[in-house]
Amino acid sequence: MRIFTTGLVGVAAAGLIALGAGASGAGAAGGGHAADARAARGPEAGAAKRRCHPNYRGRCLKPNASDYDCAGGSGNGPYYVSGPFRVVGSDPYRLDADHDGIACE
Repeated sequence: MRIFTTGLVGVAAAGLIALGAGASGAGAAGGGHAADARAARGPEAGAAKRRCHPNYRGRCLKPNASDYDCAGGSGNGPYYVSGPFRVVGSDPYRLDADHDGIACE
């Protein structure tokens, strides 16, 4: 956005734009600033919320969760997941009891 600062009119216009942004958030400047703020958080913020543990396919398990257990089993959580789904690599949550690559079967 360009603000022309030629004389008092430019200064007054700049002040009105700033007031419009702060008061309602919906003015020309406000919408731009909100969009800029969303863009700054951008896809990375959304991706962080959707990030899944890379060792499990077919279910999205939180990668930093303290523990997962199979729903309906004897585990004590705090998170439960239903299966079956694939285990790729190591099984840090020990969901593949028979080590055949399929969790919670």
